[in-house]
Amino acid sequence: MSAHRLGAAALACMLALTGCAETRQVMRLDPVAPGAAAVRVWPDAPDTARFRYAGQLFGEDNFAPEPGSVGGGTKLLHWLVGLVGGEQDRITLKRPQSGVVDPQGRVFVTDISNHAVFVFDQGAGKLQVWTQAAPRRNFVTPVGVALGAGGELLVADAALGEVFRLDRTGKPLGSFGAGILVRPAGLARDAARARLYVADTHAHDIKVFDDAGKLLEVIGKRGEGEGELNFPTHLAFGGDTLYVADSINARIVKFDAQGKPAGGFGKRGMRVGDFTRPKGVALDAQGNIYVVESMYDRLLVYNKAGQFLMPIGGTGKEIGQFFLPAGVWSDAGGRIYVADMFNGRVMIFQFLGGAQ
Repeated sequence: MSAHRLGAAALACMLALTGCAETRQVMRLDPVAPGAAAVRVWPDAPDTARFRYAGQLFGEDNFAPEPGSVGGGTKLLHWLVGLVGGEQDRITLKRPQSGVVDPQGRVFVTDISNHAVFVFDQGAGKLQVWTQAAPRRNFVTPVGVALGAGGELLVADAALGEVFRLDRTGKPLGSFGAGILVRPAGLARDAARARLYVADTHAHDIKVFDDAGKLLEVIGKRGEGEGELNFPTHLAFGGDTLYVADSINARIVKFDAQGKPAGGFGKRGMRVGDFTRPKGVALDAQGNIYVVESMYDRLLVYNKAGQFLMPIGGTGKEIGQFFLPAGVWSDAGGRIYVADMFNGRVMIFQFLGGAQ
């Protein structure tokens, strides 16, 4: 009998003897960064710090066994897995796009290279990877994600041209937009009015659906004028206002809750605070606006009036640097998340408050 077959047989026997009890896990936001990163703030002194480094999401590396929870049988099982097949591939983010945080604190991140939605569940100490968009149909290019009615998760798949509905456990519940959407990207939901906004990038407009998936209206058309769009990508909704990353027009466009143009901010330029390729856009509880400037690898911060406040970032792979970032989102605790696409991670900052 070959060594490989012998190892497999031994593994099967040990599984029968030790059982398949799952080791309890804890989620760590900062699994690999040096200790000095814990006190990294922006802007640098002597200016008053407004943001603090809070961690990074990579994937499986964010989870570790709870102290004292790994028994002898589990340790032996790990040894046998190594004997049979060597080190297993780690489950990691590859090209994260955007995300959202639910009321339970679970962080959902879309990943186009993994063709999946990653679920970082700190409360349960688990990482899940949801690949199924519908029965017998997997995600191909999941980009936008938003919380839907009744705890549902909504995922826009650009390649499949639909928005997919998943329940709290990742079970597919249906989809909408087929034959209507061309290449959907960003999502944002107005929970008070039960309206879902979808950035249809290649159609150069925003399509608005109700919670049942019925098309209600279409906002915008291709152009450079007021209320016109040119390859819109990501969306945010807050304060009865829809914010659109009008990427090729290099600006943020605003619409009111009735879909009427409501101004915007930003212009094409080379100065920090100007835009070249804006992508992600998000709001925090104080009304600050966050925009990912993907071309120059920065997160730009504006006040609610659209006045530029400060940048975070620059090209690189160190703490607070980015490489072609995509989406940005926030949570109820004041954390700001950036999908650092080509670094294969999500960078997290804590907003410290104060006058902006």
